[in-house]
Amino acid sequence: MSGMFFEGAAHKYGRDVDTDVIIPARYLNTHDPDELAAHCMEDIDQDFVGRVRPGDIIVAGENFGCGSSREQAPVAIKAAGVACVVVASFARIFYRNAINIGLPILVCPEAAREVGGGDRLRVDLEKGEVVNLTRNKTYQADRFPEFMQEIVAAGGLMKHVKNRTSRAG
Repeated sequence: MSGMFFEGAAHKYGRDVDTDVIIPARYLNTHDPDELAAHCMEDIDQDFVGRVRPGDIIVAGENFGCGSSREQAPVAIKAAGVACVVVASFARIFYRNAINIGLPILVCPEAAREVGGGDRLRVDLEKGEVVNLTRNKTYQADRFPEFMQEIVAAGGLMKHVKNRTSRAG
């Protein structure tokens, strides 16, 4: 697998960012990714949608994505243009949902603690490396197994399965 690299500004949040602030329940009447993106993070950071640029990276503390198991949370993040999420730890269901929809995520407690909002980051998903270009510091994250990297690179589980079955068939 060739490397997956991302570079963008960090949007920094604390611990226990739950799915209801990632995408508030009042917007769950749609499955349109663009509509979900328009309201991403608005209950924790009203300016997020106006600030985020394609390729940016969310950085947060422990238990990111806790709360309800809504798949719309990682969909909203990805559709908002976020390239990757780097946190100290994920809620298990968010972790699975992110992989399933092809949102690159990394667990890197040291980076989550030390990166500041607005810092410029470069992430190498294959190596599990987070480089803070602003502070000239490199962090080693937990690396995904190859098969999970393939799912993310394909754009999610359904696309990965479709690609595999079309090659086999």
